[in-house]
Amino acid sequence: MTAPLMTAPEKSDTERPIAAPHANMPALDESAQKLSFFEFWPQWLFYTPVILWWLWLSLRYGGPALPTAANPGFPNGGFVGESKAQVFSRFGVKAKAALAPFICFCADHQAKDQSLSVMAEARGSGLDYPLVAKPDMGCRGAGVQVVRNDRDLDRYIASFPDGARIVLQKLVDQPGEVGLFYVRSPSQKQGRLFSMTLKYFPTIIGNGRDHLERLIMDDPRAGQLPHLYLKRNATRLDEIIPKGEPVRLAFAGSHSKGAIFRDGRPYITEALTQAIDALARDIDGFYIGRFDVRFSDFKALQEGRDFTIIEVNGAGGEATHIWDSRMTLKKAYGDLFEQFSMLFAIGRDNRRRGAPPINLLEFYRAWRHEARLVRGYPPTD
Repeated sequence: MTAPLMTAPEKSDTERPIAAPHANMPALDESAQKLSFFEFWPQWLFYTPVILWWLWLSLRYGGPALPTAANPGFPNGGFVGESKAQVFSRFGVKAKAALAPFICFCADHQAKDQSLSVMAEARGSGLDYPLVAKPDMGCRGAGVQVVRNDRDLDRYIASFPDGARIVLQKLVDQPGEVGLFYVRSPSQKQGRLFSMTLKYFPTIIGNGRDHLERLIMDDPRAGQLPHLYLKRNATRLDEIIPKGEPVRLAFAGSHSKGAIFRDGRPYITEALTQAIDALARDIDGFYIGRFDVRFSDFKALQEGRDFTIIEVNGAGGEATHIWDSRMTLKKAYGDLFEQFSMLFAIGRDNRRRGAPPINLLEFYRAWRHEARLVRGYPPTD
């Protein structure tokens, strides 16, 4: 059944404070509970049943590392330790046209004012400040920041180990963001959208009396997550926010960094599915994973047009609609188990087609290497 097209409100004037923090998106259900009871459980606790399901799938399909064969075009299938730049290099002409432009470089602590040479390369690729800076390897929004000038960029580079790879990407000014989880069996001509996540960026509205810290602590949701918002906004906590002025508390569209997620599956349309499928089939060796895209008008997105890809997560991507605060724990696990079942089945099919998974030692080394890098990344905006 085709989902109804949602009509987005008119775009607000970017020269003044926006009146609707989530313009161009379906209205955020403010009546819903602010957090589910499991939404911010420790990872080891929440994912224990998933690991047990993984072990069962390993026996059923014949190999614990089969997910690394799910996307033969991506390093390790895009499950762990993959380079964003290498993933983007698999894009064909059509997919590349939908991708936010980027460059990738290595931090060089011996170079003086490295930002000058990096920005010369960036401008040669049509990029200029402000830009999104992020590690070439990492997940869950780790280390993502906006850099607005050479000073910001030099400070960002200095926060990484010497030789670390960094991506600079165009700061897409489209206000809406969704995560679209795509899946296609190697034997199928057309794939489908298994999941759609609507992402809302938490916003506090000033009242002209209280400073930002008080506004955060008084907010029904943000006040339950001070560890996510206070440190990130430390330089503004004592600021009195003018009445009606919005303050966005998080930049990255990552749930673990504070973005609000809603289940958008009812809004999936055939036109959107066909548009994403055409792009996915233009990415060499890609069968399953999540597109993170930005857009200006939700109706246009549903019609499969006017959106920009900012990230593609391979086998390690998650159907993030499970982090909707209205989701039950049973349903969240059911959807995750279905996702991993598809992942193993596609890995098995690709193995039969000559794409072997990595071995367990390689898997462990890739995971350990990425974990070590992520621990040293700068904080996320």
